[in-house]
Amino acid sequence: MKRVLTVLVALVIIGVIALFALNRTDSAAGTAPAIAGAPVSADLVARGEYLAKAADCVACHTVPDSGKPFAGGVAFKLPFGTIYSSNITPDPKNGIGAYSDDEFVRAVREGVRKDGQHLYPAFPYTSYTQLSRDDVLAIKAYLMTLPAIAEPNRPNDLSFPFDQRWAMSFWNAAFFKSARFAADASKPEQWNSGAYLATALGHCGECHTPRNFGFGLEHGRELAGEELQGWRAYNITSDPKYGIGGWSDPDIVDYLTTGHAPAHASASGPMGEAVAHSLQFLNPQDSAALVAYLRTIPAHEGKHPIAVDSAPPATASSTPMLPGPDEIKAESDGLKLFEGACAGCHQWNGQGRETPYASLSGTRGVNDADAVNVTEVILQGTKYHVGDNEVFMPAFGDAYSDTEVSALANYVVAHFGGKQGTVTPEEVAKRRQL
Repeated sequence: MKRVLTVLVALVIIGVIALFALNRTDSAAGTAPAIAGAPVSADLVARGEYLAKAADCVACHTVPDSGKPFAGGVAFKLPFGTIYSSNITPDPKNGIGAYSDDEFVRAVREGVRKDGQHLYPAFPYTSYTQLSRDDVLAIKAYLMTLPAIAEPNRPNDLSFPFDQRWAMSFWNAAFFKSARFAADASKPEQWNSGAYLATALGHCGECHTPRNFGFGLEHGRELAGEELQGWRAYNITSDPKYGIGGWSDPDIVDYLTTGHAPAHASASGPMGEAVAHSLQFLNPQDSAALVAYLRTIPAHEGKHPIAVDSAPPATASSTPMLPGPDEIKAESDGLKLFEGACAGCHQWNGQGRETPYASLSGTRGVNDADAVNVTEVILQGTKYHVGDNEVFMPAFGDAYSDTEVSALANYVVAHFGGKQGTVTPEEVAKRRQL
């Protein structure tokens, strides 16, 4: 009861904010900057397909291995319940087949369905609001060429009062501004293209920007990192220590388009999906534009600052085949687990064998004392395709107990990051439920 009252008070506060929120909407049409991979002169459907990939529509609207692309049903587990993505195939009953152009544009840019009900911001209309009408309709033209799948939309599982869609009008008044992308005349065309890709189409901030008490984006700390769906979306500001300011342009391009940047990172979890379904398909000019924009994001330490040590003592004293002598003497449970299941691919010096994606040295995951993403990848594994290559690591969640997963995760951050891991069996048990 106390929790419900707290939530109701919060809604009242948001409602008061709504009463005083002025100029929250902007009906300006806006002009989208040039996107190199989707020229205006291209066939409308081909342009829409490129834009849909840049917007990563398939990742959120397709249940993996379901054989039902864009039919919805993907679960988004949030602090107040679970939201399921909707069917966006041309099916007229369950999908978007009966949507007019105006209704589709309103849904994408304003978060309002055909029936007038509000969408929840798990659908990133707070970013898509910046899209031009032409680009939204190009995406619609592409979606309408796909097979219609009569998959009913799965009801959300939200606690009261979050299950009341009408309350979203208060949330929108407080945290949403309907406004089209406005090019910055003081910036070069490449920067504006990158800004449009990052903020509108790619909606990078929906994962990488910290959120406030009302689950709205903290616009004063763009791209400084956040934790969602159990995974950490790392700081990608220009901060040289905690962000990507120390990465070279080729490093960033490599990570975006292949999921791997040597001595920096290998993508997994939601970022692996973004690479597989979206970023790898960007035209080289668009990838370069995205990097140009990211370079200008103000540096921030972020909510979960991670300082990377690329050569801690334990790693430096190890060979590819053996750990350092001090660790051999210690014979910890984590070491034994790593030896039995991990060393063959990752190697004791963290350089990786057979594939660069198995390298660990210098990555933020192994330098995070909370071992958030390390724990998730141990539990879930990773699997995605980039070009003709399959990136794969098996899941160990069923094979290892909570105590074993915590011991292994803590060992990994100690050996490869020089940090004291903080993972407990209780936390692993909670993460299994995410």
